[in-house]
Amino acid sequence: MTFNRLNKEIRNVEGESRHCNFWTSKKNFSPAIILDNETILKVFQFSFDMTFGEKGVHRAHRSGGTHYRKNGELFINTFQGKIAEFGIYNYFLEKGIKSDEPDLATWGEGKWDTTDLVVNGKKLNVKSTKSKGHLLLLETKDWNEEGKYIPNLEIDGGEYDYFILARADPDGERIMKDKRLYFSNDVSNQILKNIILNVEWKFDIVGFITINDLINVISEKIIIKRGEYLNQWTRMDAENYYVQSGDMNNIDELIKRLKSNS
Repeated sequence: MTFNRLNKEIRNVEGESRHCNFWTSKKNFSPAIILDNETILKVFQFSFDMTFGEKGVHRAHRSGGTHYRKNGELFINTFQGKIAEFGIYNYFLEKGIKSDEPDLATWGEGKWDTTDLVVNGKKLNVKSTKSKGHLLLLETKDWNEEGKYIPNLEIDGGEYDYFILARADPDGERIMKDKRLYFSNDVSNQILKNIILNVEWKFDIVGFITINDLINVISEKIIIKRGEYLNQWTRMDAENYYVQSGDMNNIDELIKRLKSNS
């Protein structure tokens, strides 16, 4: 399988010379999933507890990054990631594929859930981005040359079979910024709940790659570096391996594979 690289250019933006990266292989957003309010409420409470509610802990820094994420940013990152898991879980159910629900247990510092979804013995890693996003991103410091997740090596071997990318609409980060909550460390549960439940959350599933695909990406060093820009405006806080949306396998192929393992 061929993975296209981003087009790299040096551009002068607002008087600054920036190393910019532009998409070369895209797939348009096509929503296939709308989550119900009951699911949204469950994920909201989990995300609130893990951040503003201080019942759990999420990393304030990304691996290899220096940017300190406040609760508002951590909350919407957690929320978007978890509703993506539920979106894929529900999509699989519609296709006749059953698995355990995504984990909603809150974890303390130094502990985390090790797998997003397990389906018919296959471990799935779920990543999410906004509807206009086109990259599956994996922080380079988290993955070894065999495509194993380093933080989980001593727990379960750090092995995944498939990596899935989902996209959400609307842009949760933009909602939090518009409400001036993105850089906040304190907000009431009810105020934030009203904001989140007042939105219809839609998803598409971009596609998937296999563990062998990831190993190829790692060996070929398909990387966007820390400090570079995605397009002209989004500065990368950490170095990441990437796969563009247009290069990912169609989710229907994964459905066939998972059914054949049942």
